[in-house]
Amino acid sequence: MPEFQTLGQFIIEKQADFPYAKGELSRLLRDIGIAAKIVSREVNKAGLMNITGAAGTSNIQGEVQQKLDIYANEQFIAALRSGGECCIIASEENEHIIPINSLISKTAKYAVAIDPLDGSSNIDVNVPVGTIFSIYRRLSRAGSAVLGDVLQKGKEQVAAGYILYGSSTMLVYTTGKGVNGFTLDPAIGEFCLSHPGMQIPKQGSIYSVNEGNYVHFPQGVKQYIKYCQVNDDISNRPYSSRYIGSMVADIHRNLVKGGIFIYPGTAIAPHGKLRLVYECNPLALVIEQAGGRATNGTERILDLEVSKLHQRSPIFIGSAEMVLAAEAMLAEESLTLNRSYLD
Repeated sequence: MPEFQTLGQFIIEKQADFPYAKGELSRLLRDIGIAAKIVSREVNKAGLMNITGAAGTSNIQGEVQQKLDIYANEQFIAALRSGGECCIIASEENEHIIPINSLISKTAKYAVAIDPLDGSSNIDVNVPVGTIFSIYRRLSRAGSAVLGDVLQKGKEQVAAGYILYGSSTMLVYTTGKGVNGFTLDPAIGEFCLSHPGMQIPKQGSIYSVNEGNYVHFPQGVKQYIKYCQVNDDISNRPYSSRYIGSMVADIHRNLVKGGIFIYPGTAIAPHGKLRLVYECNPLALVIEQAGGRATNGTERILDLEVSKLHQRSPIFIGSAEMVLAAEAMLAEESLTLNRSYLD
């Protein structure tokens, strides 16, 4: 065993875990790693170059695009196009799917969904941001890929992960056999295995939620937040409130230390804000593979039907016991509402 193991070495070593693959998935993961290095380099120059701030355009979500949103989107699409292992790309920044029209891609086995730069509005204030990716096995026959290749349930993902651009750049991913984290060593330009076999604690002491929206939260969510804030020595409460505003950063911290991330439906946005395809499904797979739990409050995220490319979903994700406690309070709220209706 060498003193360190690069991402490329690790992927090749684990390739035997995929009897249906002939190296395509390994090459696809390496393509994502290459694009991540390029984006990391630009993120780290954000204070020195004219690449911060708004680009003057909006994406399909109606959100103002940052210059780095566009740059990251272009880099990941370019890497996936040139790699030849991907037949179709779905990006949070694009309204429609992006077919890869090349002779090689017509027989490519995989579809990729990606959020190129999660939390990009934080770039201007030097707060960590990230990339989220999801890989599915192609369903359509050879030729032009179709939307259905991406609109699969989250449990059908063959790989998923994220890249965190923070004090160091980390790539964390799963292929359904545990979670491993790699840190970019700028001296050699390689991602090196730094966090093997990552496991989220079953119980944590951190809750992450945008409490600025508290007045619009369902009663069950309000009840859980109050529960987190109450003194209780037995359960080590009150918990600490930590909300970064970059989902990747919040999820990564909770994965390492234990905690829950909540983005519920509200009176204004009953279906939540986060995208099921680009954010909820890939991060749910990572957290479940690390021993955690991810639901929309009542149903497992990975079991949800996907009907639209930019479909949204509430999410409760993190340490299993904390998510279960939040679900119990939501169920209690639902039961109370049903009783009131019957009365």
